[in-house]
Amino acid sequence: MTLTTLVITISAVAFILTLVIGALFQRQKTWTMTFFQNFAGVLFVFSGFVKAIDPLGTAYKMEQYFAEFQSTFAETAFSFLAPLFPWLSSYSLVFSIIMIVFEIVLGLMLLLGSKRKLTSWLFLLLVVFFTFLTGFTYLTGYVPSGANFFSFGAWGEYNELQMKVTDCGCFGDFLKLEPKVSFLKDVVLLIPAIFFVWKHEDMHQLFNSKTRSVILWSLGALLTLYCINNSVWRLPHTDFRPFKKGVNIYERKALEEQAEADREVISFTLKNKLNGKFVELPYAQYLNEYKSYPKTEWEVVEQNMTDPTVPETKISEFIIYGPNEEEVTEQILTNPEPFFMIVCHKLYQHGSSAETLTRVDTVMTITDTIIEGTDTTYQYEPTPRTVEETVTHYDWDEQYLNRFRDEILPLSEAAEAAGVKTIAVVGGADSEMIRDFKEVLNIPFTVCTADDILLKTIVRSNPGPVLMRNGEILDKWHYRKLPAFDEIKSMYIP
Repeated sequence: MTLTTLVITISAVAFILTLVIGALFQRQKTWTMTFFQNFAGVLFVFSGFVKAIDPLGTAYKMEQYFAEFQSTFAETAFSFLAPLFPWLSSYSLVFSIIMIVFEIVLGLMLLLGSKRKLTSWLFLLLVVFFTFLTGFTYLTGYVPSGANFFSFGAWGEYNELQMKVTDCGCFGDFLKLEPKVSFLKDVVLLIPAIFFVWKHEDMHQLFNSKTRSVILWSLGALLTLYCINNSVWRLPHTDFRPFKKGVNIYERKALEEQAEADREVISFTLKNKLNGKFVELPYAQYLNEYKSYPKTEWEVVEQNMTDPTVPETKISEFIIYGPNEEEVTEQILTNPEPFFMIVCHKLYQHGSSAETLTRVDTVMTITDTIIEGTDTTYQYEPTPRTVEETVTHYDWDEQYLNRFRDEILPLSEAAEAAGVKTIAVVGGADSEMIRDFKEVLNIPFTVCTADDILLKTIVRSNPGPVLMRNGEILDKWHYRKLPAFDEIKSMYIP
């Protein structure tokens, strides 16, 4: 679905609701106001609901924003705000659920006409907040690497690769919008927002005040439980991400890579270094006339290419590294036997401490040299030596360790007994952290590494067991809803 299709659909629903309200309730004061109420209300209910299906996705997006705000403010006069953002990030799921429920309830308040003045101002403030976020996301495309957002003199040409947050997450993973489109969408929403504040007394109202309150409080409570269910207790019941059950990662990755390789250059955009003038030349014309644009005066700022025949997804970034930092993606995706991949985007710990260990090692030292003619013979003798090693130990989160002790390790032991292998893939961890984690839990299987954002995309659970074979995702589970191995075997393993 595209944004255009979504807007048309919501407009049609809003139009039908406007006719129903006018015909059955006869509560509207102006048809224009009623339509705008219904349009904005349906839009907020829909955008909130697709995020309520996957609140962790919004929480992860908030973490990206908090990290970017921290680094941005740390280099300004407002550096005292920077330490606030890591704290906010630690409660990102809580803020995600609050924001999602608030957005849906606000949409319902618009549809019902509840507390008209308050609703109008809340809608305006929320749209202004969204406009700030989407505007920040879009404008970071003008900020070169190494420059601070507030160093406006350092801004250059727009480049989407410079953005730290690539999309605002307005519709979760259901619909990805380009940052510029998201920003313009919110700018347009400022029109009805200002209209509501200006003419809030013209808003329609359905039912009486008590009924509206009962509806809003009841649905607010149910929505909160729904969000918690989809993030803390189980996986989202609808998966909008590319790593769905039944997807073959190996085949899709190959298709996306081939589509990217098959893209053709359409034109080149050149910039004059002297006057800043831009010129776009078709590919054939550029090949014929490139000598007329010497590098001393012109630079190629963009190579415009055809769109890939297969849209690129996060599957293109599926890359796994082994214990020795060697890439093992091919081995994992071509394994013909079913196996469990335990996804851990983060290993939770509270800190670390270093310990210096002393051990006795043996080296061979030369004790005598015998020279006979042109040949030299050396005599060696083993010599003990003392070697000091610094080992890092981590203060692991006990609740996180228990997730492995209670769920993951029993599953891997039962699977191993049946000949089904297990590997773990973790993000944001170095070799020392992985070594200590394996020792503490006595983990017998191989632990690999990958990008943490990739792992968050694969499964919304940490740890998240994923059953795979020949690159296909057979199934995946939340660790709280992990079936016994015998049940999994009966469904997927012959």
